[in-house]
Amino acid sequence: MDDRGGGGGSFVAVRRISQGLDRGNACHSTSGSAAWLGRGLSCVCAQRRDSDARPSFDLTASQEECLHRLQSRIDVAYDSSVREHQEALRALWHAAFPGEELCGLISEQWKEMGWQGKDPSTDFRGGGFISLENLLYFGRNFPKSFQDLLRKKEGDRAMWEYPFAVAGVNITFMLIQILDLEAVKPRTLVGATFLKFLAENEAAFDLLYCITFKLMDHQWLAMHASYMDFNTVMKATRRQLERELLQEDIARLEDLPCYSLLTQ
Repeated sequence: MDDRGGGGGSFVAVRRISQGLDRGNACHSTSGSAAWLGRGLSCVCAQRRDSDARPSFDLTASQEECLHRLQSRIDVAYDSSVREHQEALRALWHAAFPGEELCGLISEQWKEMGWQGKDPSTDFRGGGFISLENLLYFGRNFPKSFQDLLRKKEGDRAMWEYPFAVAGVNITFMLIQILDLEAVKPRTLVGATFLKFLAENEAAFDLLYCITFKLMDHQWLAMHASYMDFNTVMKATRRQLERELLQEDIARLEDLPCYSLLTQ
C-alpha cells in the first residue's frame, strides 16, 4: 500500500505527528482513554468541567435497558488472551483483506489496515472491545463503503492520509462522548434522541458508527484535508452529525441525510 493509503511508509510520519499532538493537546475523560488518543490521533472532544450544569432526561424502561446493555459493551476492554476477542480480530482481518492469509495476531501486516504497529491491541486501549466490534460490523454490513475507506478509493486524496483503523477507534471514542453514554441518564438532547433510536434498533450504535465514519471521510474530502487536519475534520463531523440527529423529521437513523453516503 502506498503513502496515500492506510498504512505502509506513512506510519513514520504519523508517529512523529502524533508526538507533537500529544504535547499540544490535552483531553480528559472518565474512561481514561485520552492517553491512548494522545499517542495516536489526538483527542477531538470538548473538555468537561465539573461546574457545567446539564439537564437530565427521563428514560422509558426499554430505553434504560438498552442503555445499560450498550454501557456494558463499552465497559469491556480488549483482551488479547480472550478467545472471543482473538476471533473477532481475525474476522476483522478477513473482512478487510478477504483471501489474504494472516500470519498472526501480532504481525507487520496489520499496518496495512492502518494500525500504528504490528499489534492492534495496543490501539484498542482507546476504544475498548466495542471499537473492534464497530469496525467488524462496518466491514460485514457495508463492505463497499468499508473497502472504499480502507483503500482510500474515492475522491482526490492527500499525500498523507489518516490511518483507517486508528481513525475508526477515534470515531468510537467520539460517539461515546457525543451521546454521553457513560452517564446514568443522557444529559444532552442529542444523547436522549439517540436512545429513542437505540430502543427501536439494538444495533443503532454500530449503525451510527458506520454513518459517522463515512461522514468523516466525506468531510475530509470536502475540506481537502491532510493528516494534520484530522482534528478539524472530526470537529466538523461532530457538528454535522449533531445537527442531523436533532432534525425534527428524523424518525430513525436511516432518515439521516448522511446515511445516504453509505453503500453496501
